[in-house]
Amino acid sequence: MSELPSLNALRAFEAAARRGSMKAAAAELFVTPGAVSQQIKSLEESLGAPLFRRLKGGLTLTETGAALYPVLRESFESIARALERLKRREQAGPLTVSVLPSFAAKWLVPRLGRFRERHPEIDVRISANVHLADFTREDVDVGIRHGQGEYPGLRSDRLLSVPLYPVCSPRLLNGGHPLREPADLRFHTLLHDDSPREWRRWLKLHGVRGVDAERGPVFNDAAMAVEAAVEGQGVAMTRAELAEQDLAEGRLVKPFDLSLPIEAAYYFVSPEAVADWPKVVAFREWLLEEVATPRIPR
Repeated sequence: MSELPSLNALRAFEAAARRGSMKAAAAELFVTPGAVSQQIKSLEESLGAPLFRRLKGGLTLTETGAALYPVLRESFESIARALERLKRREQAGPLTVSVLPSFAAKWLVPRLGRFRERHPEIDVRISANVHLADFTREDVDVGIRHGQGEYPGLRSDRLLSVPLYPVCSPRLLNGGHPLREPADLRFHTLLHDDSPREWRRWLKLHGVRGVDAERGPVFNDAAMAVEAAVEGQGVAMTRAELAEQDLAEGRLVKPFDLSLPIEAAYYFVSPEAVADWPKVVAFREWLLEEVATPRIPR
């Protein structure tokens, strides 16, 4: 892409072309007519062609000026409309949150009632998707991401990092092949979130032999693996925050007190341009309070 002329020069030309006068353009831009004339001159030098014919009665556009003016006018109007939309989004309208479907279903959505009670004036829209939101192209204000916290161009606030551990239905603790020790897993179906990788690491970390980590169904969303475990279809390796309510209400149990530490964490992210919007600040502060005071969703 070739280097663009200065924005001030483009604004000076657009204003002079629209107003038909250097003096009127200067008054609009709060500069002197000489400054407008100098900016336009630099733009003409950059383009290698004159933009105006300077007549006694004012200004008239040259062929080059006539070609450039409508493009600039439309561009500046588009920028003005975009800024107005951003202003309206800042002051009113819903807060759209991009989040992984599993985290939304098992952690965020069950807690949203507390946020609504505190901020009934803010409507929250949940955009549950496995792909990372593109804040420059999508109608998304903020996000919750699981990773290392390195998100260039975004403000990133660490929420929580929790270990992985096996969970299952209480029914599997008894029966033909009761789960008493990790080696008993060889008689049960392993449920995988995305891949067998976590099961392999857990079994190796705790010295469990004779269990095939590769077998068992694979789900592309962790919440589905947890739900399959609730239904007694096997033993799921899951992150603690996704199983907490099912554990608290007895639908799931931890057959072994053995976990798998992970380096990744959940982060609340927002573009710097919206990080200080009142509704973004309110949601961020509420999230940080929720993770600082662990409690079962209601």
